[in-house]
Amino acid sequence: MEVYREFDEQMLESLFREHFVSLCRFAHLYVKDFESACEIVQDAFVSLWEKRSAIDPGKNIPAYLSTTVRNRCLNHLRDHKKFSDRLLSLENPPADCMDYTRDRLVEAELKQHIDAAISDLPEKCREIFLLNRHDHLKYQEIADKLHISVKTVETQMSRALQHLRSRLAEFLTILLWIIINAG
Repeated sequence: MEVYREFDEQMLESLFREHFVSLCRFAHLYVKDFESACEIVQDAFVSLWEKRSAIDPGKNIPAYLSTTVRNRCLNHLRDHKKFSDRLLSLENPPADCMDYTRDRLVEAELKQHIDAAISDLPEKCREIFLLNRHDHLKYQEIADKLHISVKTVETQMSRALQHLRSRLAEFLTILLWIIINAG
């Protein structure tokens, strides 16, 4: 996922080119009228631009746009009294019908936060953590490889996990949901 330093016209254009069509398809699922769907998406981009000073460009803006479009679609349905049992059921879809694109965006944002938290670890601590979690080495194997004691590996892993728990606390619910639904 590309990280932008400041929200500018180039960023808006890039977001528009990358997400406009998929957001129109997403909106069309709700309003069942492609012209209205495109208008809703255009309005969401206009709103994003108008609120650009209040938006943190480091956050997941495509997920923000997806949520904005969904809410605007629901408002459109309400305002145009195009309710039916089938359309109303879209407001609270069953868990197995969740939007795949939005799931991927959430997953990408979560991965970005995890990677950032890992990269913030001190160098030796990060190296030990990655050897254990990514290379699946046991503490003794790490100690042998780095010529350090197993106790040092234990201490560094403890520090790494404490740091990650602290940095990723706000994502605990999402992580638990992913773990539960992965099984």
